[in-house]
Amino acid sequence: MTARRVLRLGTVAVGLLALLGAYLVWTGRPAQAAETLLSQGRPVVASSVESGAFPAAAAVDGDGGTRWASSFSDNQWLQVDLGSSQTFNRVVLKWEAAYARGFAVQTSADATAWTTVHTTTNGTGGEQNLSVSGTGRYVRVLITQRATQWGASLFEFQVYAGTPGGGPIVRVAEFLADCPYTHRLPDDPIVFPNLPGASHMHSFFGATVTNAHTTVNDLVNSPTSCNPAEDKSSYWVPTLYVDNQPVEPTGTTFYYLGEGVRDDVIARTQPLPFGLRIVAGNAKATGPGDNTISRWSCLHAGDAGSGHDFINCPAGSMLESYLDFPQCWNGRDLDSPDHKSHMAYPVNGDCPATHPVPVPKLRQVLRYPVNGPTAGFRLASGGGFTMHGDFFNAWPVAEMARRVNDCIRPIIKCGADGHP
Repeated sequence: MTARRVLRLGTVAVGLLALLGAYLVWTGRPAQAAETLLSQGRPVVASSVESGAFPAAAAVDGDGGTRWASSFSDNQWLQVDLGSSQTFNRVVLKWEAAYARGFAVQTSADATAWTTVHTTTNGTGGEQNLSVSGTGRYVRVLITQRATQWGASLFEFQVYAGTPGGGPIVRVAEFLADCPYTHRLPDDPIVFPNLPGASHMHSFFGATVTNAHTTVNDLVNSPTSCNPAEDKSSYWVPTLYVDNQPVEPTGTTFYYLGEGVRDDVIARTQPLPFGLRIVAGNAKATGPGDNTISRWSCLHAGDAGSGHDFINCPAGSMLESYLDFPQCWNGRDLDSPDHKSHMAYPVNGDCPATHPVPVPKLRQVLRYPVNGPTAGFRLASGGGFTMHGDFFNAWPVAEMARRVNDCIRPIIKCGADGHP
């Protein structure tokens, strides 16, 4: 491998830091001096009350000793009138012991047509602090599944505008994991399970134990290269060779995004199911026209262009690989015979009826410390147009759910720790 093609480590580090600052252009919501509680003392109605002792108004009176309680059935709701159209970003639910396991927070301009800004089937009760993104005159909580034999009961239902502490919130639905390279093996536990050596060479990231025999339980108990360490998932791609020598990426970021669909679809995004397996890209492509998913570009050299095959990057740059995984799930299967059919890409900003469950889009971004003419470049699977990625999800259920709730649904950019 020539010195011209392999960058110095210091150049790589500088390039990566610059990329993190320039990856996307975001518009921040301006900081505010303090939050505003929009709902307290406002007119409120409910679908039902258990008795006159537990009126709807008790949920917005600011008194933690009074409460609203519904009749003993599901699909009850509590609705507050903010008086005019308001943009809000936080809802607090202070449940009595009779809480909701399944509920939605919705907003409306006319109390007739509703938009869901948060939904869950795993409510925990107690005090739930929800980051949301909504605009409307009316806000309601719709109880779809009670957690007890009783009704649903709230001490307080609070709707806020503004930013606690005055810090900016960045309006991008995102959380991420940085997962450096761990090892190489000619294994693929998704396509060739229990068949060591049956695959072309793969470069692995994340869980350090991944091999042909790996199960989701193995991943859960594995050390990981990822930041955050909670991400025990395994990610792998065909190894890149330059002049027949393996070259591993020095930048390995896996973004979980809520882009490519309408805001109302983002608002009902569900966590990626534990144990989900996905293959994206076309390992059997015979030319650039066979693959419209993966693409190559050059770090800090946009004028070099991009394409489905390798790009000749100028000196001082790095070769980048981008791959977007599908974000619509069929709601049933953790895998399929071709490892793709249980997933689909959105159509016209929504998930197709065959795959109705929106989940975060996984975007794999790899940066290789090479540049210059590409004659000696190849992937273990073939040309650059054969780039593909495998994902075996082992995020803890609660951690994935929190990030979807706090980052994706309310359209907030979060870091590796899952916080804005």
